[in-house]
Amino acid sequence: MSEIELIRRLIETKVEFVVVGGFAAITHGATRLTQDLDVCASFSEENLERLLAALSGIHPHFRAPARRPLPQRAQELAGYRNLYLETDLGDLDLLGEISGLGPYEVVRSRAVTVSLWCLPVPVLEIDALIEAKRALGRAKDLDVVQELEAVRAKLRGR
Repeated sequence: MSEIELIRRLIETKVEFVVVGGFAAITHGATRLTQDLDVCASFSEENLERLLAALSGIHPHFRAPARRPLPQRAQELAGYRNLYLETDLGDLDLLGEISGLGPYEVVRSRAVTVSLWCLPVPVLEIDALIEAKRALGRAKDLDVVQELEAVRAKLRGR
């Protein structure tokens, strides 16, 4: 599974991130498929340097426009709010903030640590994930909201 290799690289290089989106939904028990790994991350220069180290050797490039290579200096990335990347391990979306929640610092405060493949992975808690998906308002996200609400009710014995 390429997502776990991406996550392992982020953890090993101490990137400040929280798993959000479809992979977070799956972590909480949703059955939806996802094609990429979505993370909310700090866009500080120090964190971007760690991110570049994590992506070293897996040929990161922008998905659009024109599949340009990712700059290799953190200063060049500091002006971005989001990065939508393709790598040898799959697609990685790095988001500076999450709709309905706010910037990385707020998202981090709403994360739980889950053990996945023996790694401590920060994942957006189910209540916050439901809020974020609802705020997006897309049909596919609202479908996930319904599924996550059912999972949450079952977990809470309702």
